[in-house]
Amino acid sequence: MKWIRLKKYRSVLENVVTLTEERAMRQAQRADEELDAGNWRGPLHGIPWGAKDLLSVSGYKTTWGAMPYRDQTIDEDASVVRLLDAAGAVLVAKLTLGALAWGDVWFGGKTKNPWNIEVGSSGSSAGPGASVAAGLVGFAIGSETLGSIVSPSSRNAVTGLRPTFGRVSRGGAMTLSWTLDKLGPMCRSAEGCALVFSAIHGADSGDPTAVTTPFSWPAERSIAQLRIGYLKTAFDEEYANHDADGQSLSVLRNLGAELIDMELPVAPLNALLLMLNAEAAAAFDELIRTGAADEMVRQDLWPESFRRGRFIPAVEYINANRARAS
Repeated sequence: MKWIRLKKYRSVLENVVTLTEERAMRQAQRADEELDAGNWRGPLHGIPWGAKDLLSVSGYKTTWGAMPYRDQTIDEDASVVRLLDAAGAVLVAKLTLGALAWGDVWFGGKTKNPWNIEVGSSGSSAGPGASVAAGLVGFAIGSETLGSIVSPSSRNAVTGLRPTFGRVSRGGAMTLSWTLDKLGPMCRSAEGCALVFSAIHGADSGDPTAVTTPFSWPAERSIAQLRIGYLKTAFDEEYANHDADGQSLSVLRNLGAELIDMELPVAPLNALLLMLNAEAAAAFDELIRTGAADEMVRQDLWPESFRRGRFIPAVEYINANRARAS
């Protein structure tokens, strides 16, 4: 059924770069055989999923959503792909992302929001957000450097988990910012994100920053037993989704959850942006020096940023790191 829906709606949503049909059929057949034999790998066994196309998958293109890389192949499976294979999940598609992980415009078009195809899916995990919302995959893996999981999750009304840096290996994933990139699940519920996160978190030789920290999801726990923190000052502001967010708080209160008004220290946003721009410019230095960046569909996003990033002084980058650590 997922194949039918993926093929039917991919031209409408512009959410799929590559269907991994042959690989998926092998995995699905193996899952059927294992389940028939009573060998259950866990809650993801046999569940179809999609990968943001900055994750490498052997035998398939890994385009990073950008015209200069549209024919690129990386002959390895990303760490999260291997872990989900081990959990029995079935990879059915490589999904769109805004070119080099910015926005929802990729080399093949603009990924649409399935609730309103007149608007984009937001980015950069545009394909995962649209595909999960439309019921084309059971879950998807997205990435976030600066809002690329939470923004499309909000736009497409799905649940996204942006893990703490270092909780999920980025082995085999495109590098945008070495110190800010994160991978995480996008699902239709918090419980779904917990199940996927359980399968993909932990230390890995493919990413020296990845660490193993205990994680458990007490699914049987009543919501009335939960203490949920929220930024009251943020909810008090006026913005596009203010009323809907307020209703979410009301639902949680009515279900018995204890809501805790909290505040967070002011983040050094300017320092983080400087670090992101410097690291991204370094990651795609060759793209600029060879002139290949001229092929990208949108020149006003990363290409322009990469060019500016070459002029960030080392002293400023170091001081930004110090501000971040303070």
